[in-house]
Amino acid sequence: MLVGENIAGRSPAIKKVYNLISKVAPTDSTVLLTGETGAGKGIFAEAIHALSKRADGPFVAINCSAIPETLLESELFGYKKGSYTGAASDRKGLMEEANKGSIFLDEIGDMSLSLQSKMLHVLENGEVRRLGDNESKKIDVRIIAATNKDLWKEIGLGKFREDLFFRINVVRLHVPPLRERPEDIPVLIRYFMEKYNKEYNKNVSRVSEDVLSVLGHYDYPGNVRELENIVKHSIIFSENGIITKADLPSGIPETALLEAPKKEETGERQILGDGFQTIAAVEKRLISETLQKTKNNHTMTAKKLGVSRSTLWRKMKEYGIEN
Repeated sequence: MLVGENIAGRSPAIKKVYNLISKVAPTDSTVLLTGETGAGKGIFAEAIHALSKRADGPFVAINCSAIPETLLESELFGYKKGSYTGAASDRKGLMEEANKGSIFLDEIGDMSLSLQSKMLHVLENGEVRRLGDNESKKIDVRIIAATNKDLWKEIGLGKFREDLFFRINVVRLHVPPLRERPEDIPVLIRYFMEKYNKEYNKNVSRVSEDVLSVLGHYDYPGNVRELENIVKHSIIFSENGIITKADLPSGIPETALLEAPKKEETGERQILGDGFQTIAAVEKRLISETLQKTKNNHTMTAKKLGVSRSTLWRKMKEYGIEN
């Protein structure tokens, strides 16, 4: 299911983040998105823009870690003709391009201290100055920043300006990694299947049970981005309208198959003769009772049972326990 603006998921964590986004989006507040690489921070930034009063304006995104410092400055602020070798004409920077809209500064924690100083000036004065220009230009831009770093730690190391941190940390939203919300995996698989069926003019409608088992047991170090790439690859190579193990990228979640429960291990086999409960029956009852005591709080339940959330989710699915 889509919880809104291309955000696919059904987990309480994702619904909570989207609810917060729906509250902050209509304001002009600066937002800081935190979370691991590939967790989907860019999608949430786009949702903030789409739900804002700036939705008809431009949405400009730039990855601060992907561009060398010298180029990043000219990309952000633009330049005047002749300001450096190769500057044959005046050029707007992305900050100006985003005027009346939003700019998404991904991985702002990798921005150099000198550029951080200029970004602080933009936030404080609402104006930018192109390289080689003597005059500043007023702009009206909403800034949405994201990082996979602990900025407090970076401040302590002298790598991030404390004053800039307080400027961008007006509203902070944390995007949880995919391994902490495994119930979103089937929803995301379906979402990406529909997306790439259209893009590649394919008609893949099903995923085999063993593939679902593999994808459901994988921890996704690359997060949502990795799952998207897996589905994209599988759609391209799929035949007969179904994704099978042969369609998965080589080497990627093959290890998850080793962790997948075998049928003979998950059945309710009697042990120690008549009159004793099966291991599965005891496990199912324990999970159900703990969920009831925690009022269906998956995080708390997993903690009390001493398992990961992904393991809890797999067990709930295995025993048919309702979310």
